[in-house]
Amino acid sequence: MQDLQQGIFITFEGGDGSGKTTHITFLAEALRDAGYEVLCLREPGGTEIGEVLRDLVLNPDYEAMAPETELLIYEAARAQIVFEVIKPALERGVVVLCDRFYDSTIAYQAYGRGLDREFIREANIFACQGVRPNRTVLIETNTSARVGLERATHGRDGDRIERAGVEFHEAVNQAFRDIAKVSPDRVRTVISQPTKAATAKLVFAAVADLFGWDAEDLPFTEDYFEGANLVQSKQRKRD
Repeated sequence: MQDLQQGIFITFEGGDGSGKTTHITFLAEALRDAGYEVLCLREPGGTEIGEVLRDLVLNPDYEAMAPETELLIYEAARAQIVFEVIKPALERGVVVLCDRFYDSTIAYQAYGRGLDREFIREANIFACQGVRPNRTVLIETNTSARVGLERATHGRDGDRIERAGVEFHEAVNQAFRDIAKVSPDRVRTVISQPTKAATAKLVFAAVADLFGWDAEDLPFTEDYFEGANLVQSKQRKRD
């Protein structure tokens, strides 16, 4: 394992139902096996205050919530997790894997809700307190927003954001593609494959340079990647 002078911050983005959680969990397991200290987080959430804000912003009972209110709740939760968890972890040399970060705010609140993009950019800068991902992995499924929502909700009604409608989520998916185009050095797009193992290889390749791995010859066996399928199976059992 390389000697980290400071941590590595990797964020995962994608539309609802893209499989981010499975691949964050599997990558975390691989990095721990390789000797790294790894912290897995989600946005909004990750702190006591953040989890309260998460419950608030995703609660389907609050249909009357204004888009501006929604934006500021997300930014408040982000400011708290950066201050309380992410910055201290990176300073200790931890690898931080986060399910969503500021790209989601651009996608959901700018493209989806139609709020001012420049204001959101400034709000993101303010909330992030100088923290920026070393790499963002965008997982694309090449399926419709409707199919993604069905995967995300497992047939349930879904949270307040998931209930925003197919057109809203189509706009979100387009936003992520646009973000990837304008930030190719940071954002690496991974197209979801027929098996979780095949997708996992692409995810590992997308971050390989951060850990001194050869993206064309990853230091893991073929059998190792089959573990990605087991991760998904465990999550389904918990659901």
